[in-house]
Amino acid sequence: MTRIFDAIVIGGGQAGPSLAVRLANAGNRVAMIERKFLGGTCVNTGCKPTKTMVASAYAAQMARRGGDYGVVLGDIGVDMDRVKARKDKVTLDSRNGLRTWLDGTKNVNFIDGHARFRAPREIEVNGEVLSAEKIFLNVGGRASVPDLPGVHDIPYLTNSSMMELDTLPRHLVVIGGSYIGLEFAQMFRRFGSEVTVVEKGPRLTGREDEDVSRTIHDILAKEGIAFRLNAECISFRRHGGDIAVGVDCTQGDPEILGSHVFLAMGRRPNTDDLGLEKAGIESDERGYIKVDDQLRTTAENVWAMGDCNGRGAFTHTAYNDFEIVAANLLDGDSRRLSDRFPCYALYIDPPLGRVGMTEAEARKSGKNCLIGRLPMTRVGRAVERGETEGFMKVLVDADSRQILGASILGASGDEVVHGILDLMYAKAKVDTLVRSVPIHPTVSELLPTVFGSLKPLQ
Repeated sequence: MTRIFDAIVIGGGQAGPSLAVRLANAGNRVAMIERKFLGGTCVNTGCKPTKTMVASAYAAQMARRGGDYGVVLGDIGVDMDRVKARKDKVTLDSRNGLRTWLDGTKNVNFIDGHARFRAPREIEVNGEVLSAEKIFLNVGGRASVPDLPGVHDIPYLTNSSMMELDTLPRHLVVIGGSYIGLEFAQMFRRFGSEVTVVEKGPRLTGREDEDVSRTIHDILAKEGIAFRLNAECISFRRHGGDIAVGVDCTQGDPEILGSHVFLAMGRRPNTDDLGLEKAGIESDERGYIKVDDQLRTTAENVWAMGDCNGRGAFTHTAYNDFEIVAANLLDGDSRRLSDRFPCYALYIDPPLGRVGMTEAEARKSGKNCLIGRLPMTRVGRAVERGETEGFMKVLVDADSRQILGASILGASGDEVVHGILDLMYAKAKVDTLVRSVPIHPTVSELLPTVFGSLKPLQ
């Protein structure tokens, strides 16, 4: 017997529950299906738990630096059991809050189980068939495990299994010098582990500008993190109780011995076992579901939101996917993916806040560009906090006076960048910001200064 709904939402990440509640409040009978944990990557293995652990690592680092501020402390230690317990509470509170919200919403039927398409309008879950006129996919992604030599012969960690670690690695070898890898590298270095980052490319964070990558490298190296770049032939083998990581670099030892290996080499969508072909839903060669500017798939009345569509790999982009779908279906408001500016942060300390174009992208754009740059040593608030690493860099279209992008690598960079983002969405000219009068002392007060010192991009 088939159960009939008005809408089926598959996946309880950032977009799914919010959409289920909006649809239900609009009078639709909704099935909300999740096979594991509500909250998706953000709540369970991403933002919430990792930033909770980053906060613990920051506290440890500030305690060690207490003498710099005239604060006298004794020996500093880290209790990983308590770090994990704190992290677990934040995750469980968020997860349980979502379940309470869904259970308390009229017209939402929550189903635990793995959903697969049986036909274009039919979903099978727990041996039961559900049918709906509209189906929404929010199935997320997971860590990619490339088929590197020996990888399946060793115990390795991913961002998910790292969340269950309650002991401190003696030597953590991080494979991948990008956003996830670097956050964990600094975190565990501050907890007390020896840390080596192995990166196949010639520099860290390869999609950032070279000056940003270089400064990130310098910041982390000062904390004692080792790097092996240009590691073109990464391999693994057991070496007694340790793991030998082959790096085949042009300089340094050809192998690194570590107690733990953490793979941070990208993500892949959870679309392998959805039965997409039975619904006529197309995906690309990497498994990402193809969507148009309003997140409609190639199958009629099926939408894909969040990490599984490959159009954004962040909590905020997944939630915006929900907003786009809800606006078009329920509000009569035509919102589109193409209206969105790329923005994100790298949560090392100090953080990197990024929006819009990089300098390299601006050069390739053919636009008549202006650039402004200011070291964080010029920022009074950063000096007062004793956190002067990094710089601000901004880009402007010289003809339209529109802001093109920014990289804010420094104290509160992940927050400061939003003042720029807001102006970009408002389509305001840069002169609006230059003439503003911000509060002193703040990090943001230097934005009018950096935008007021623009020079032609040579």
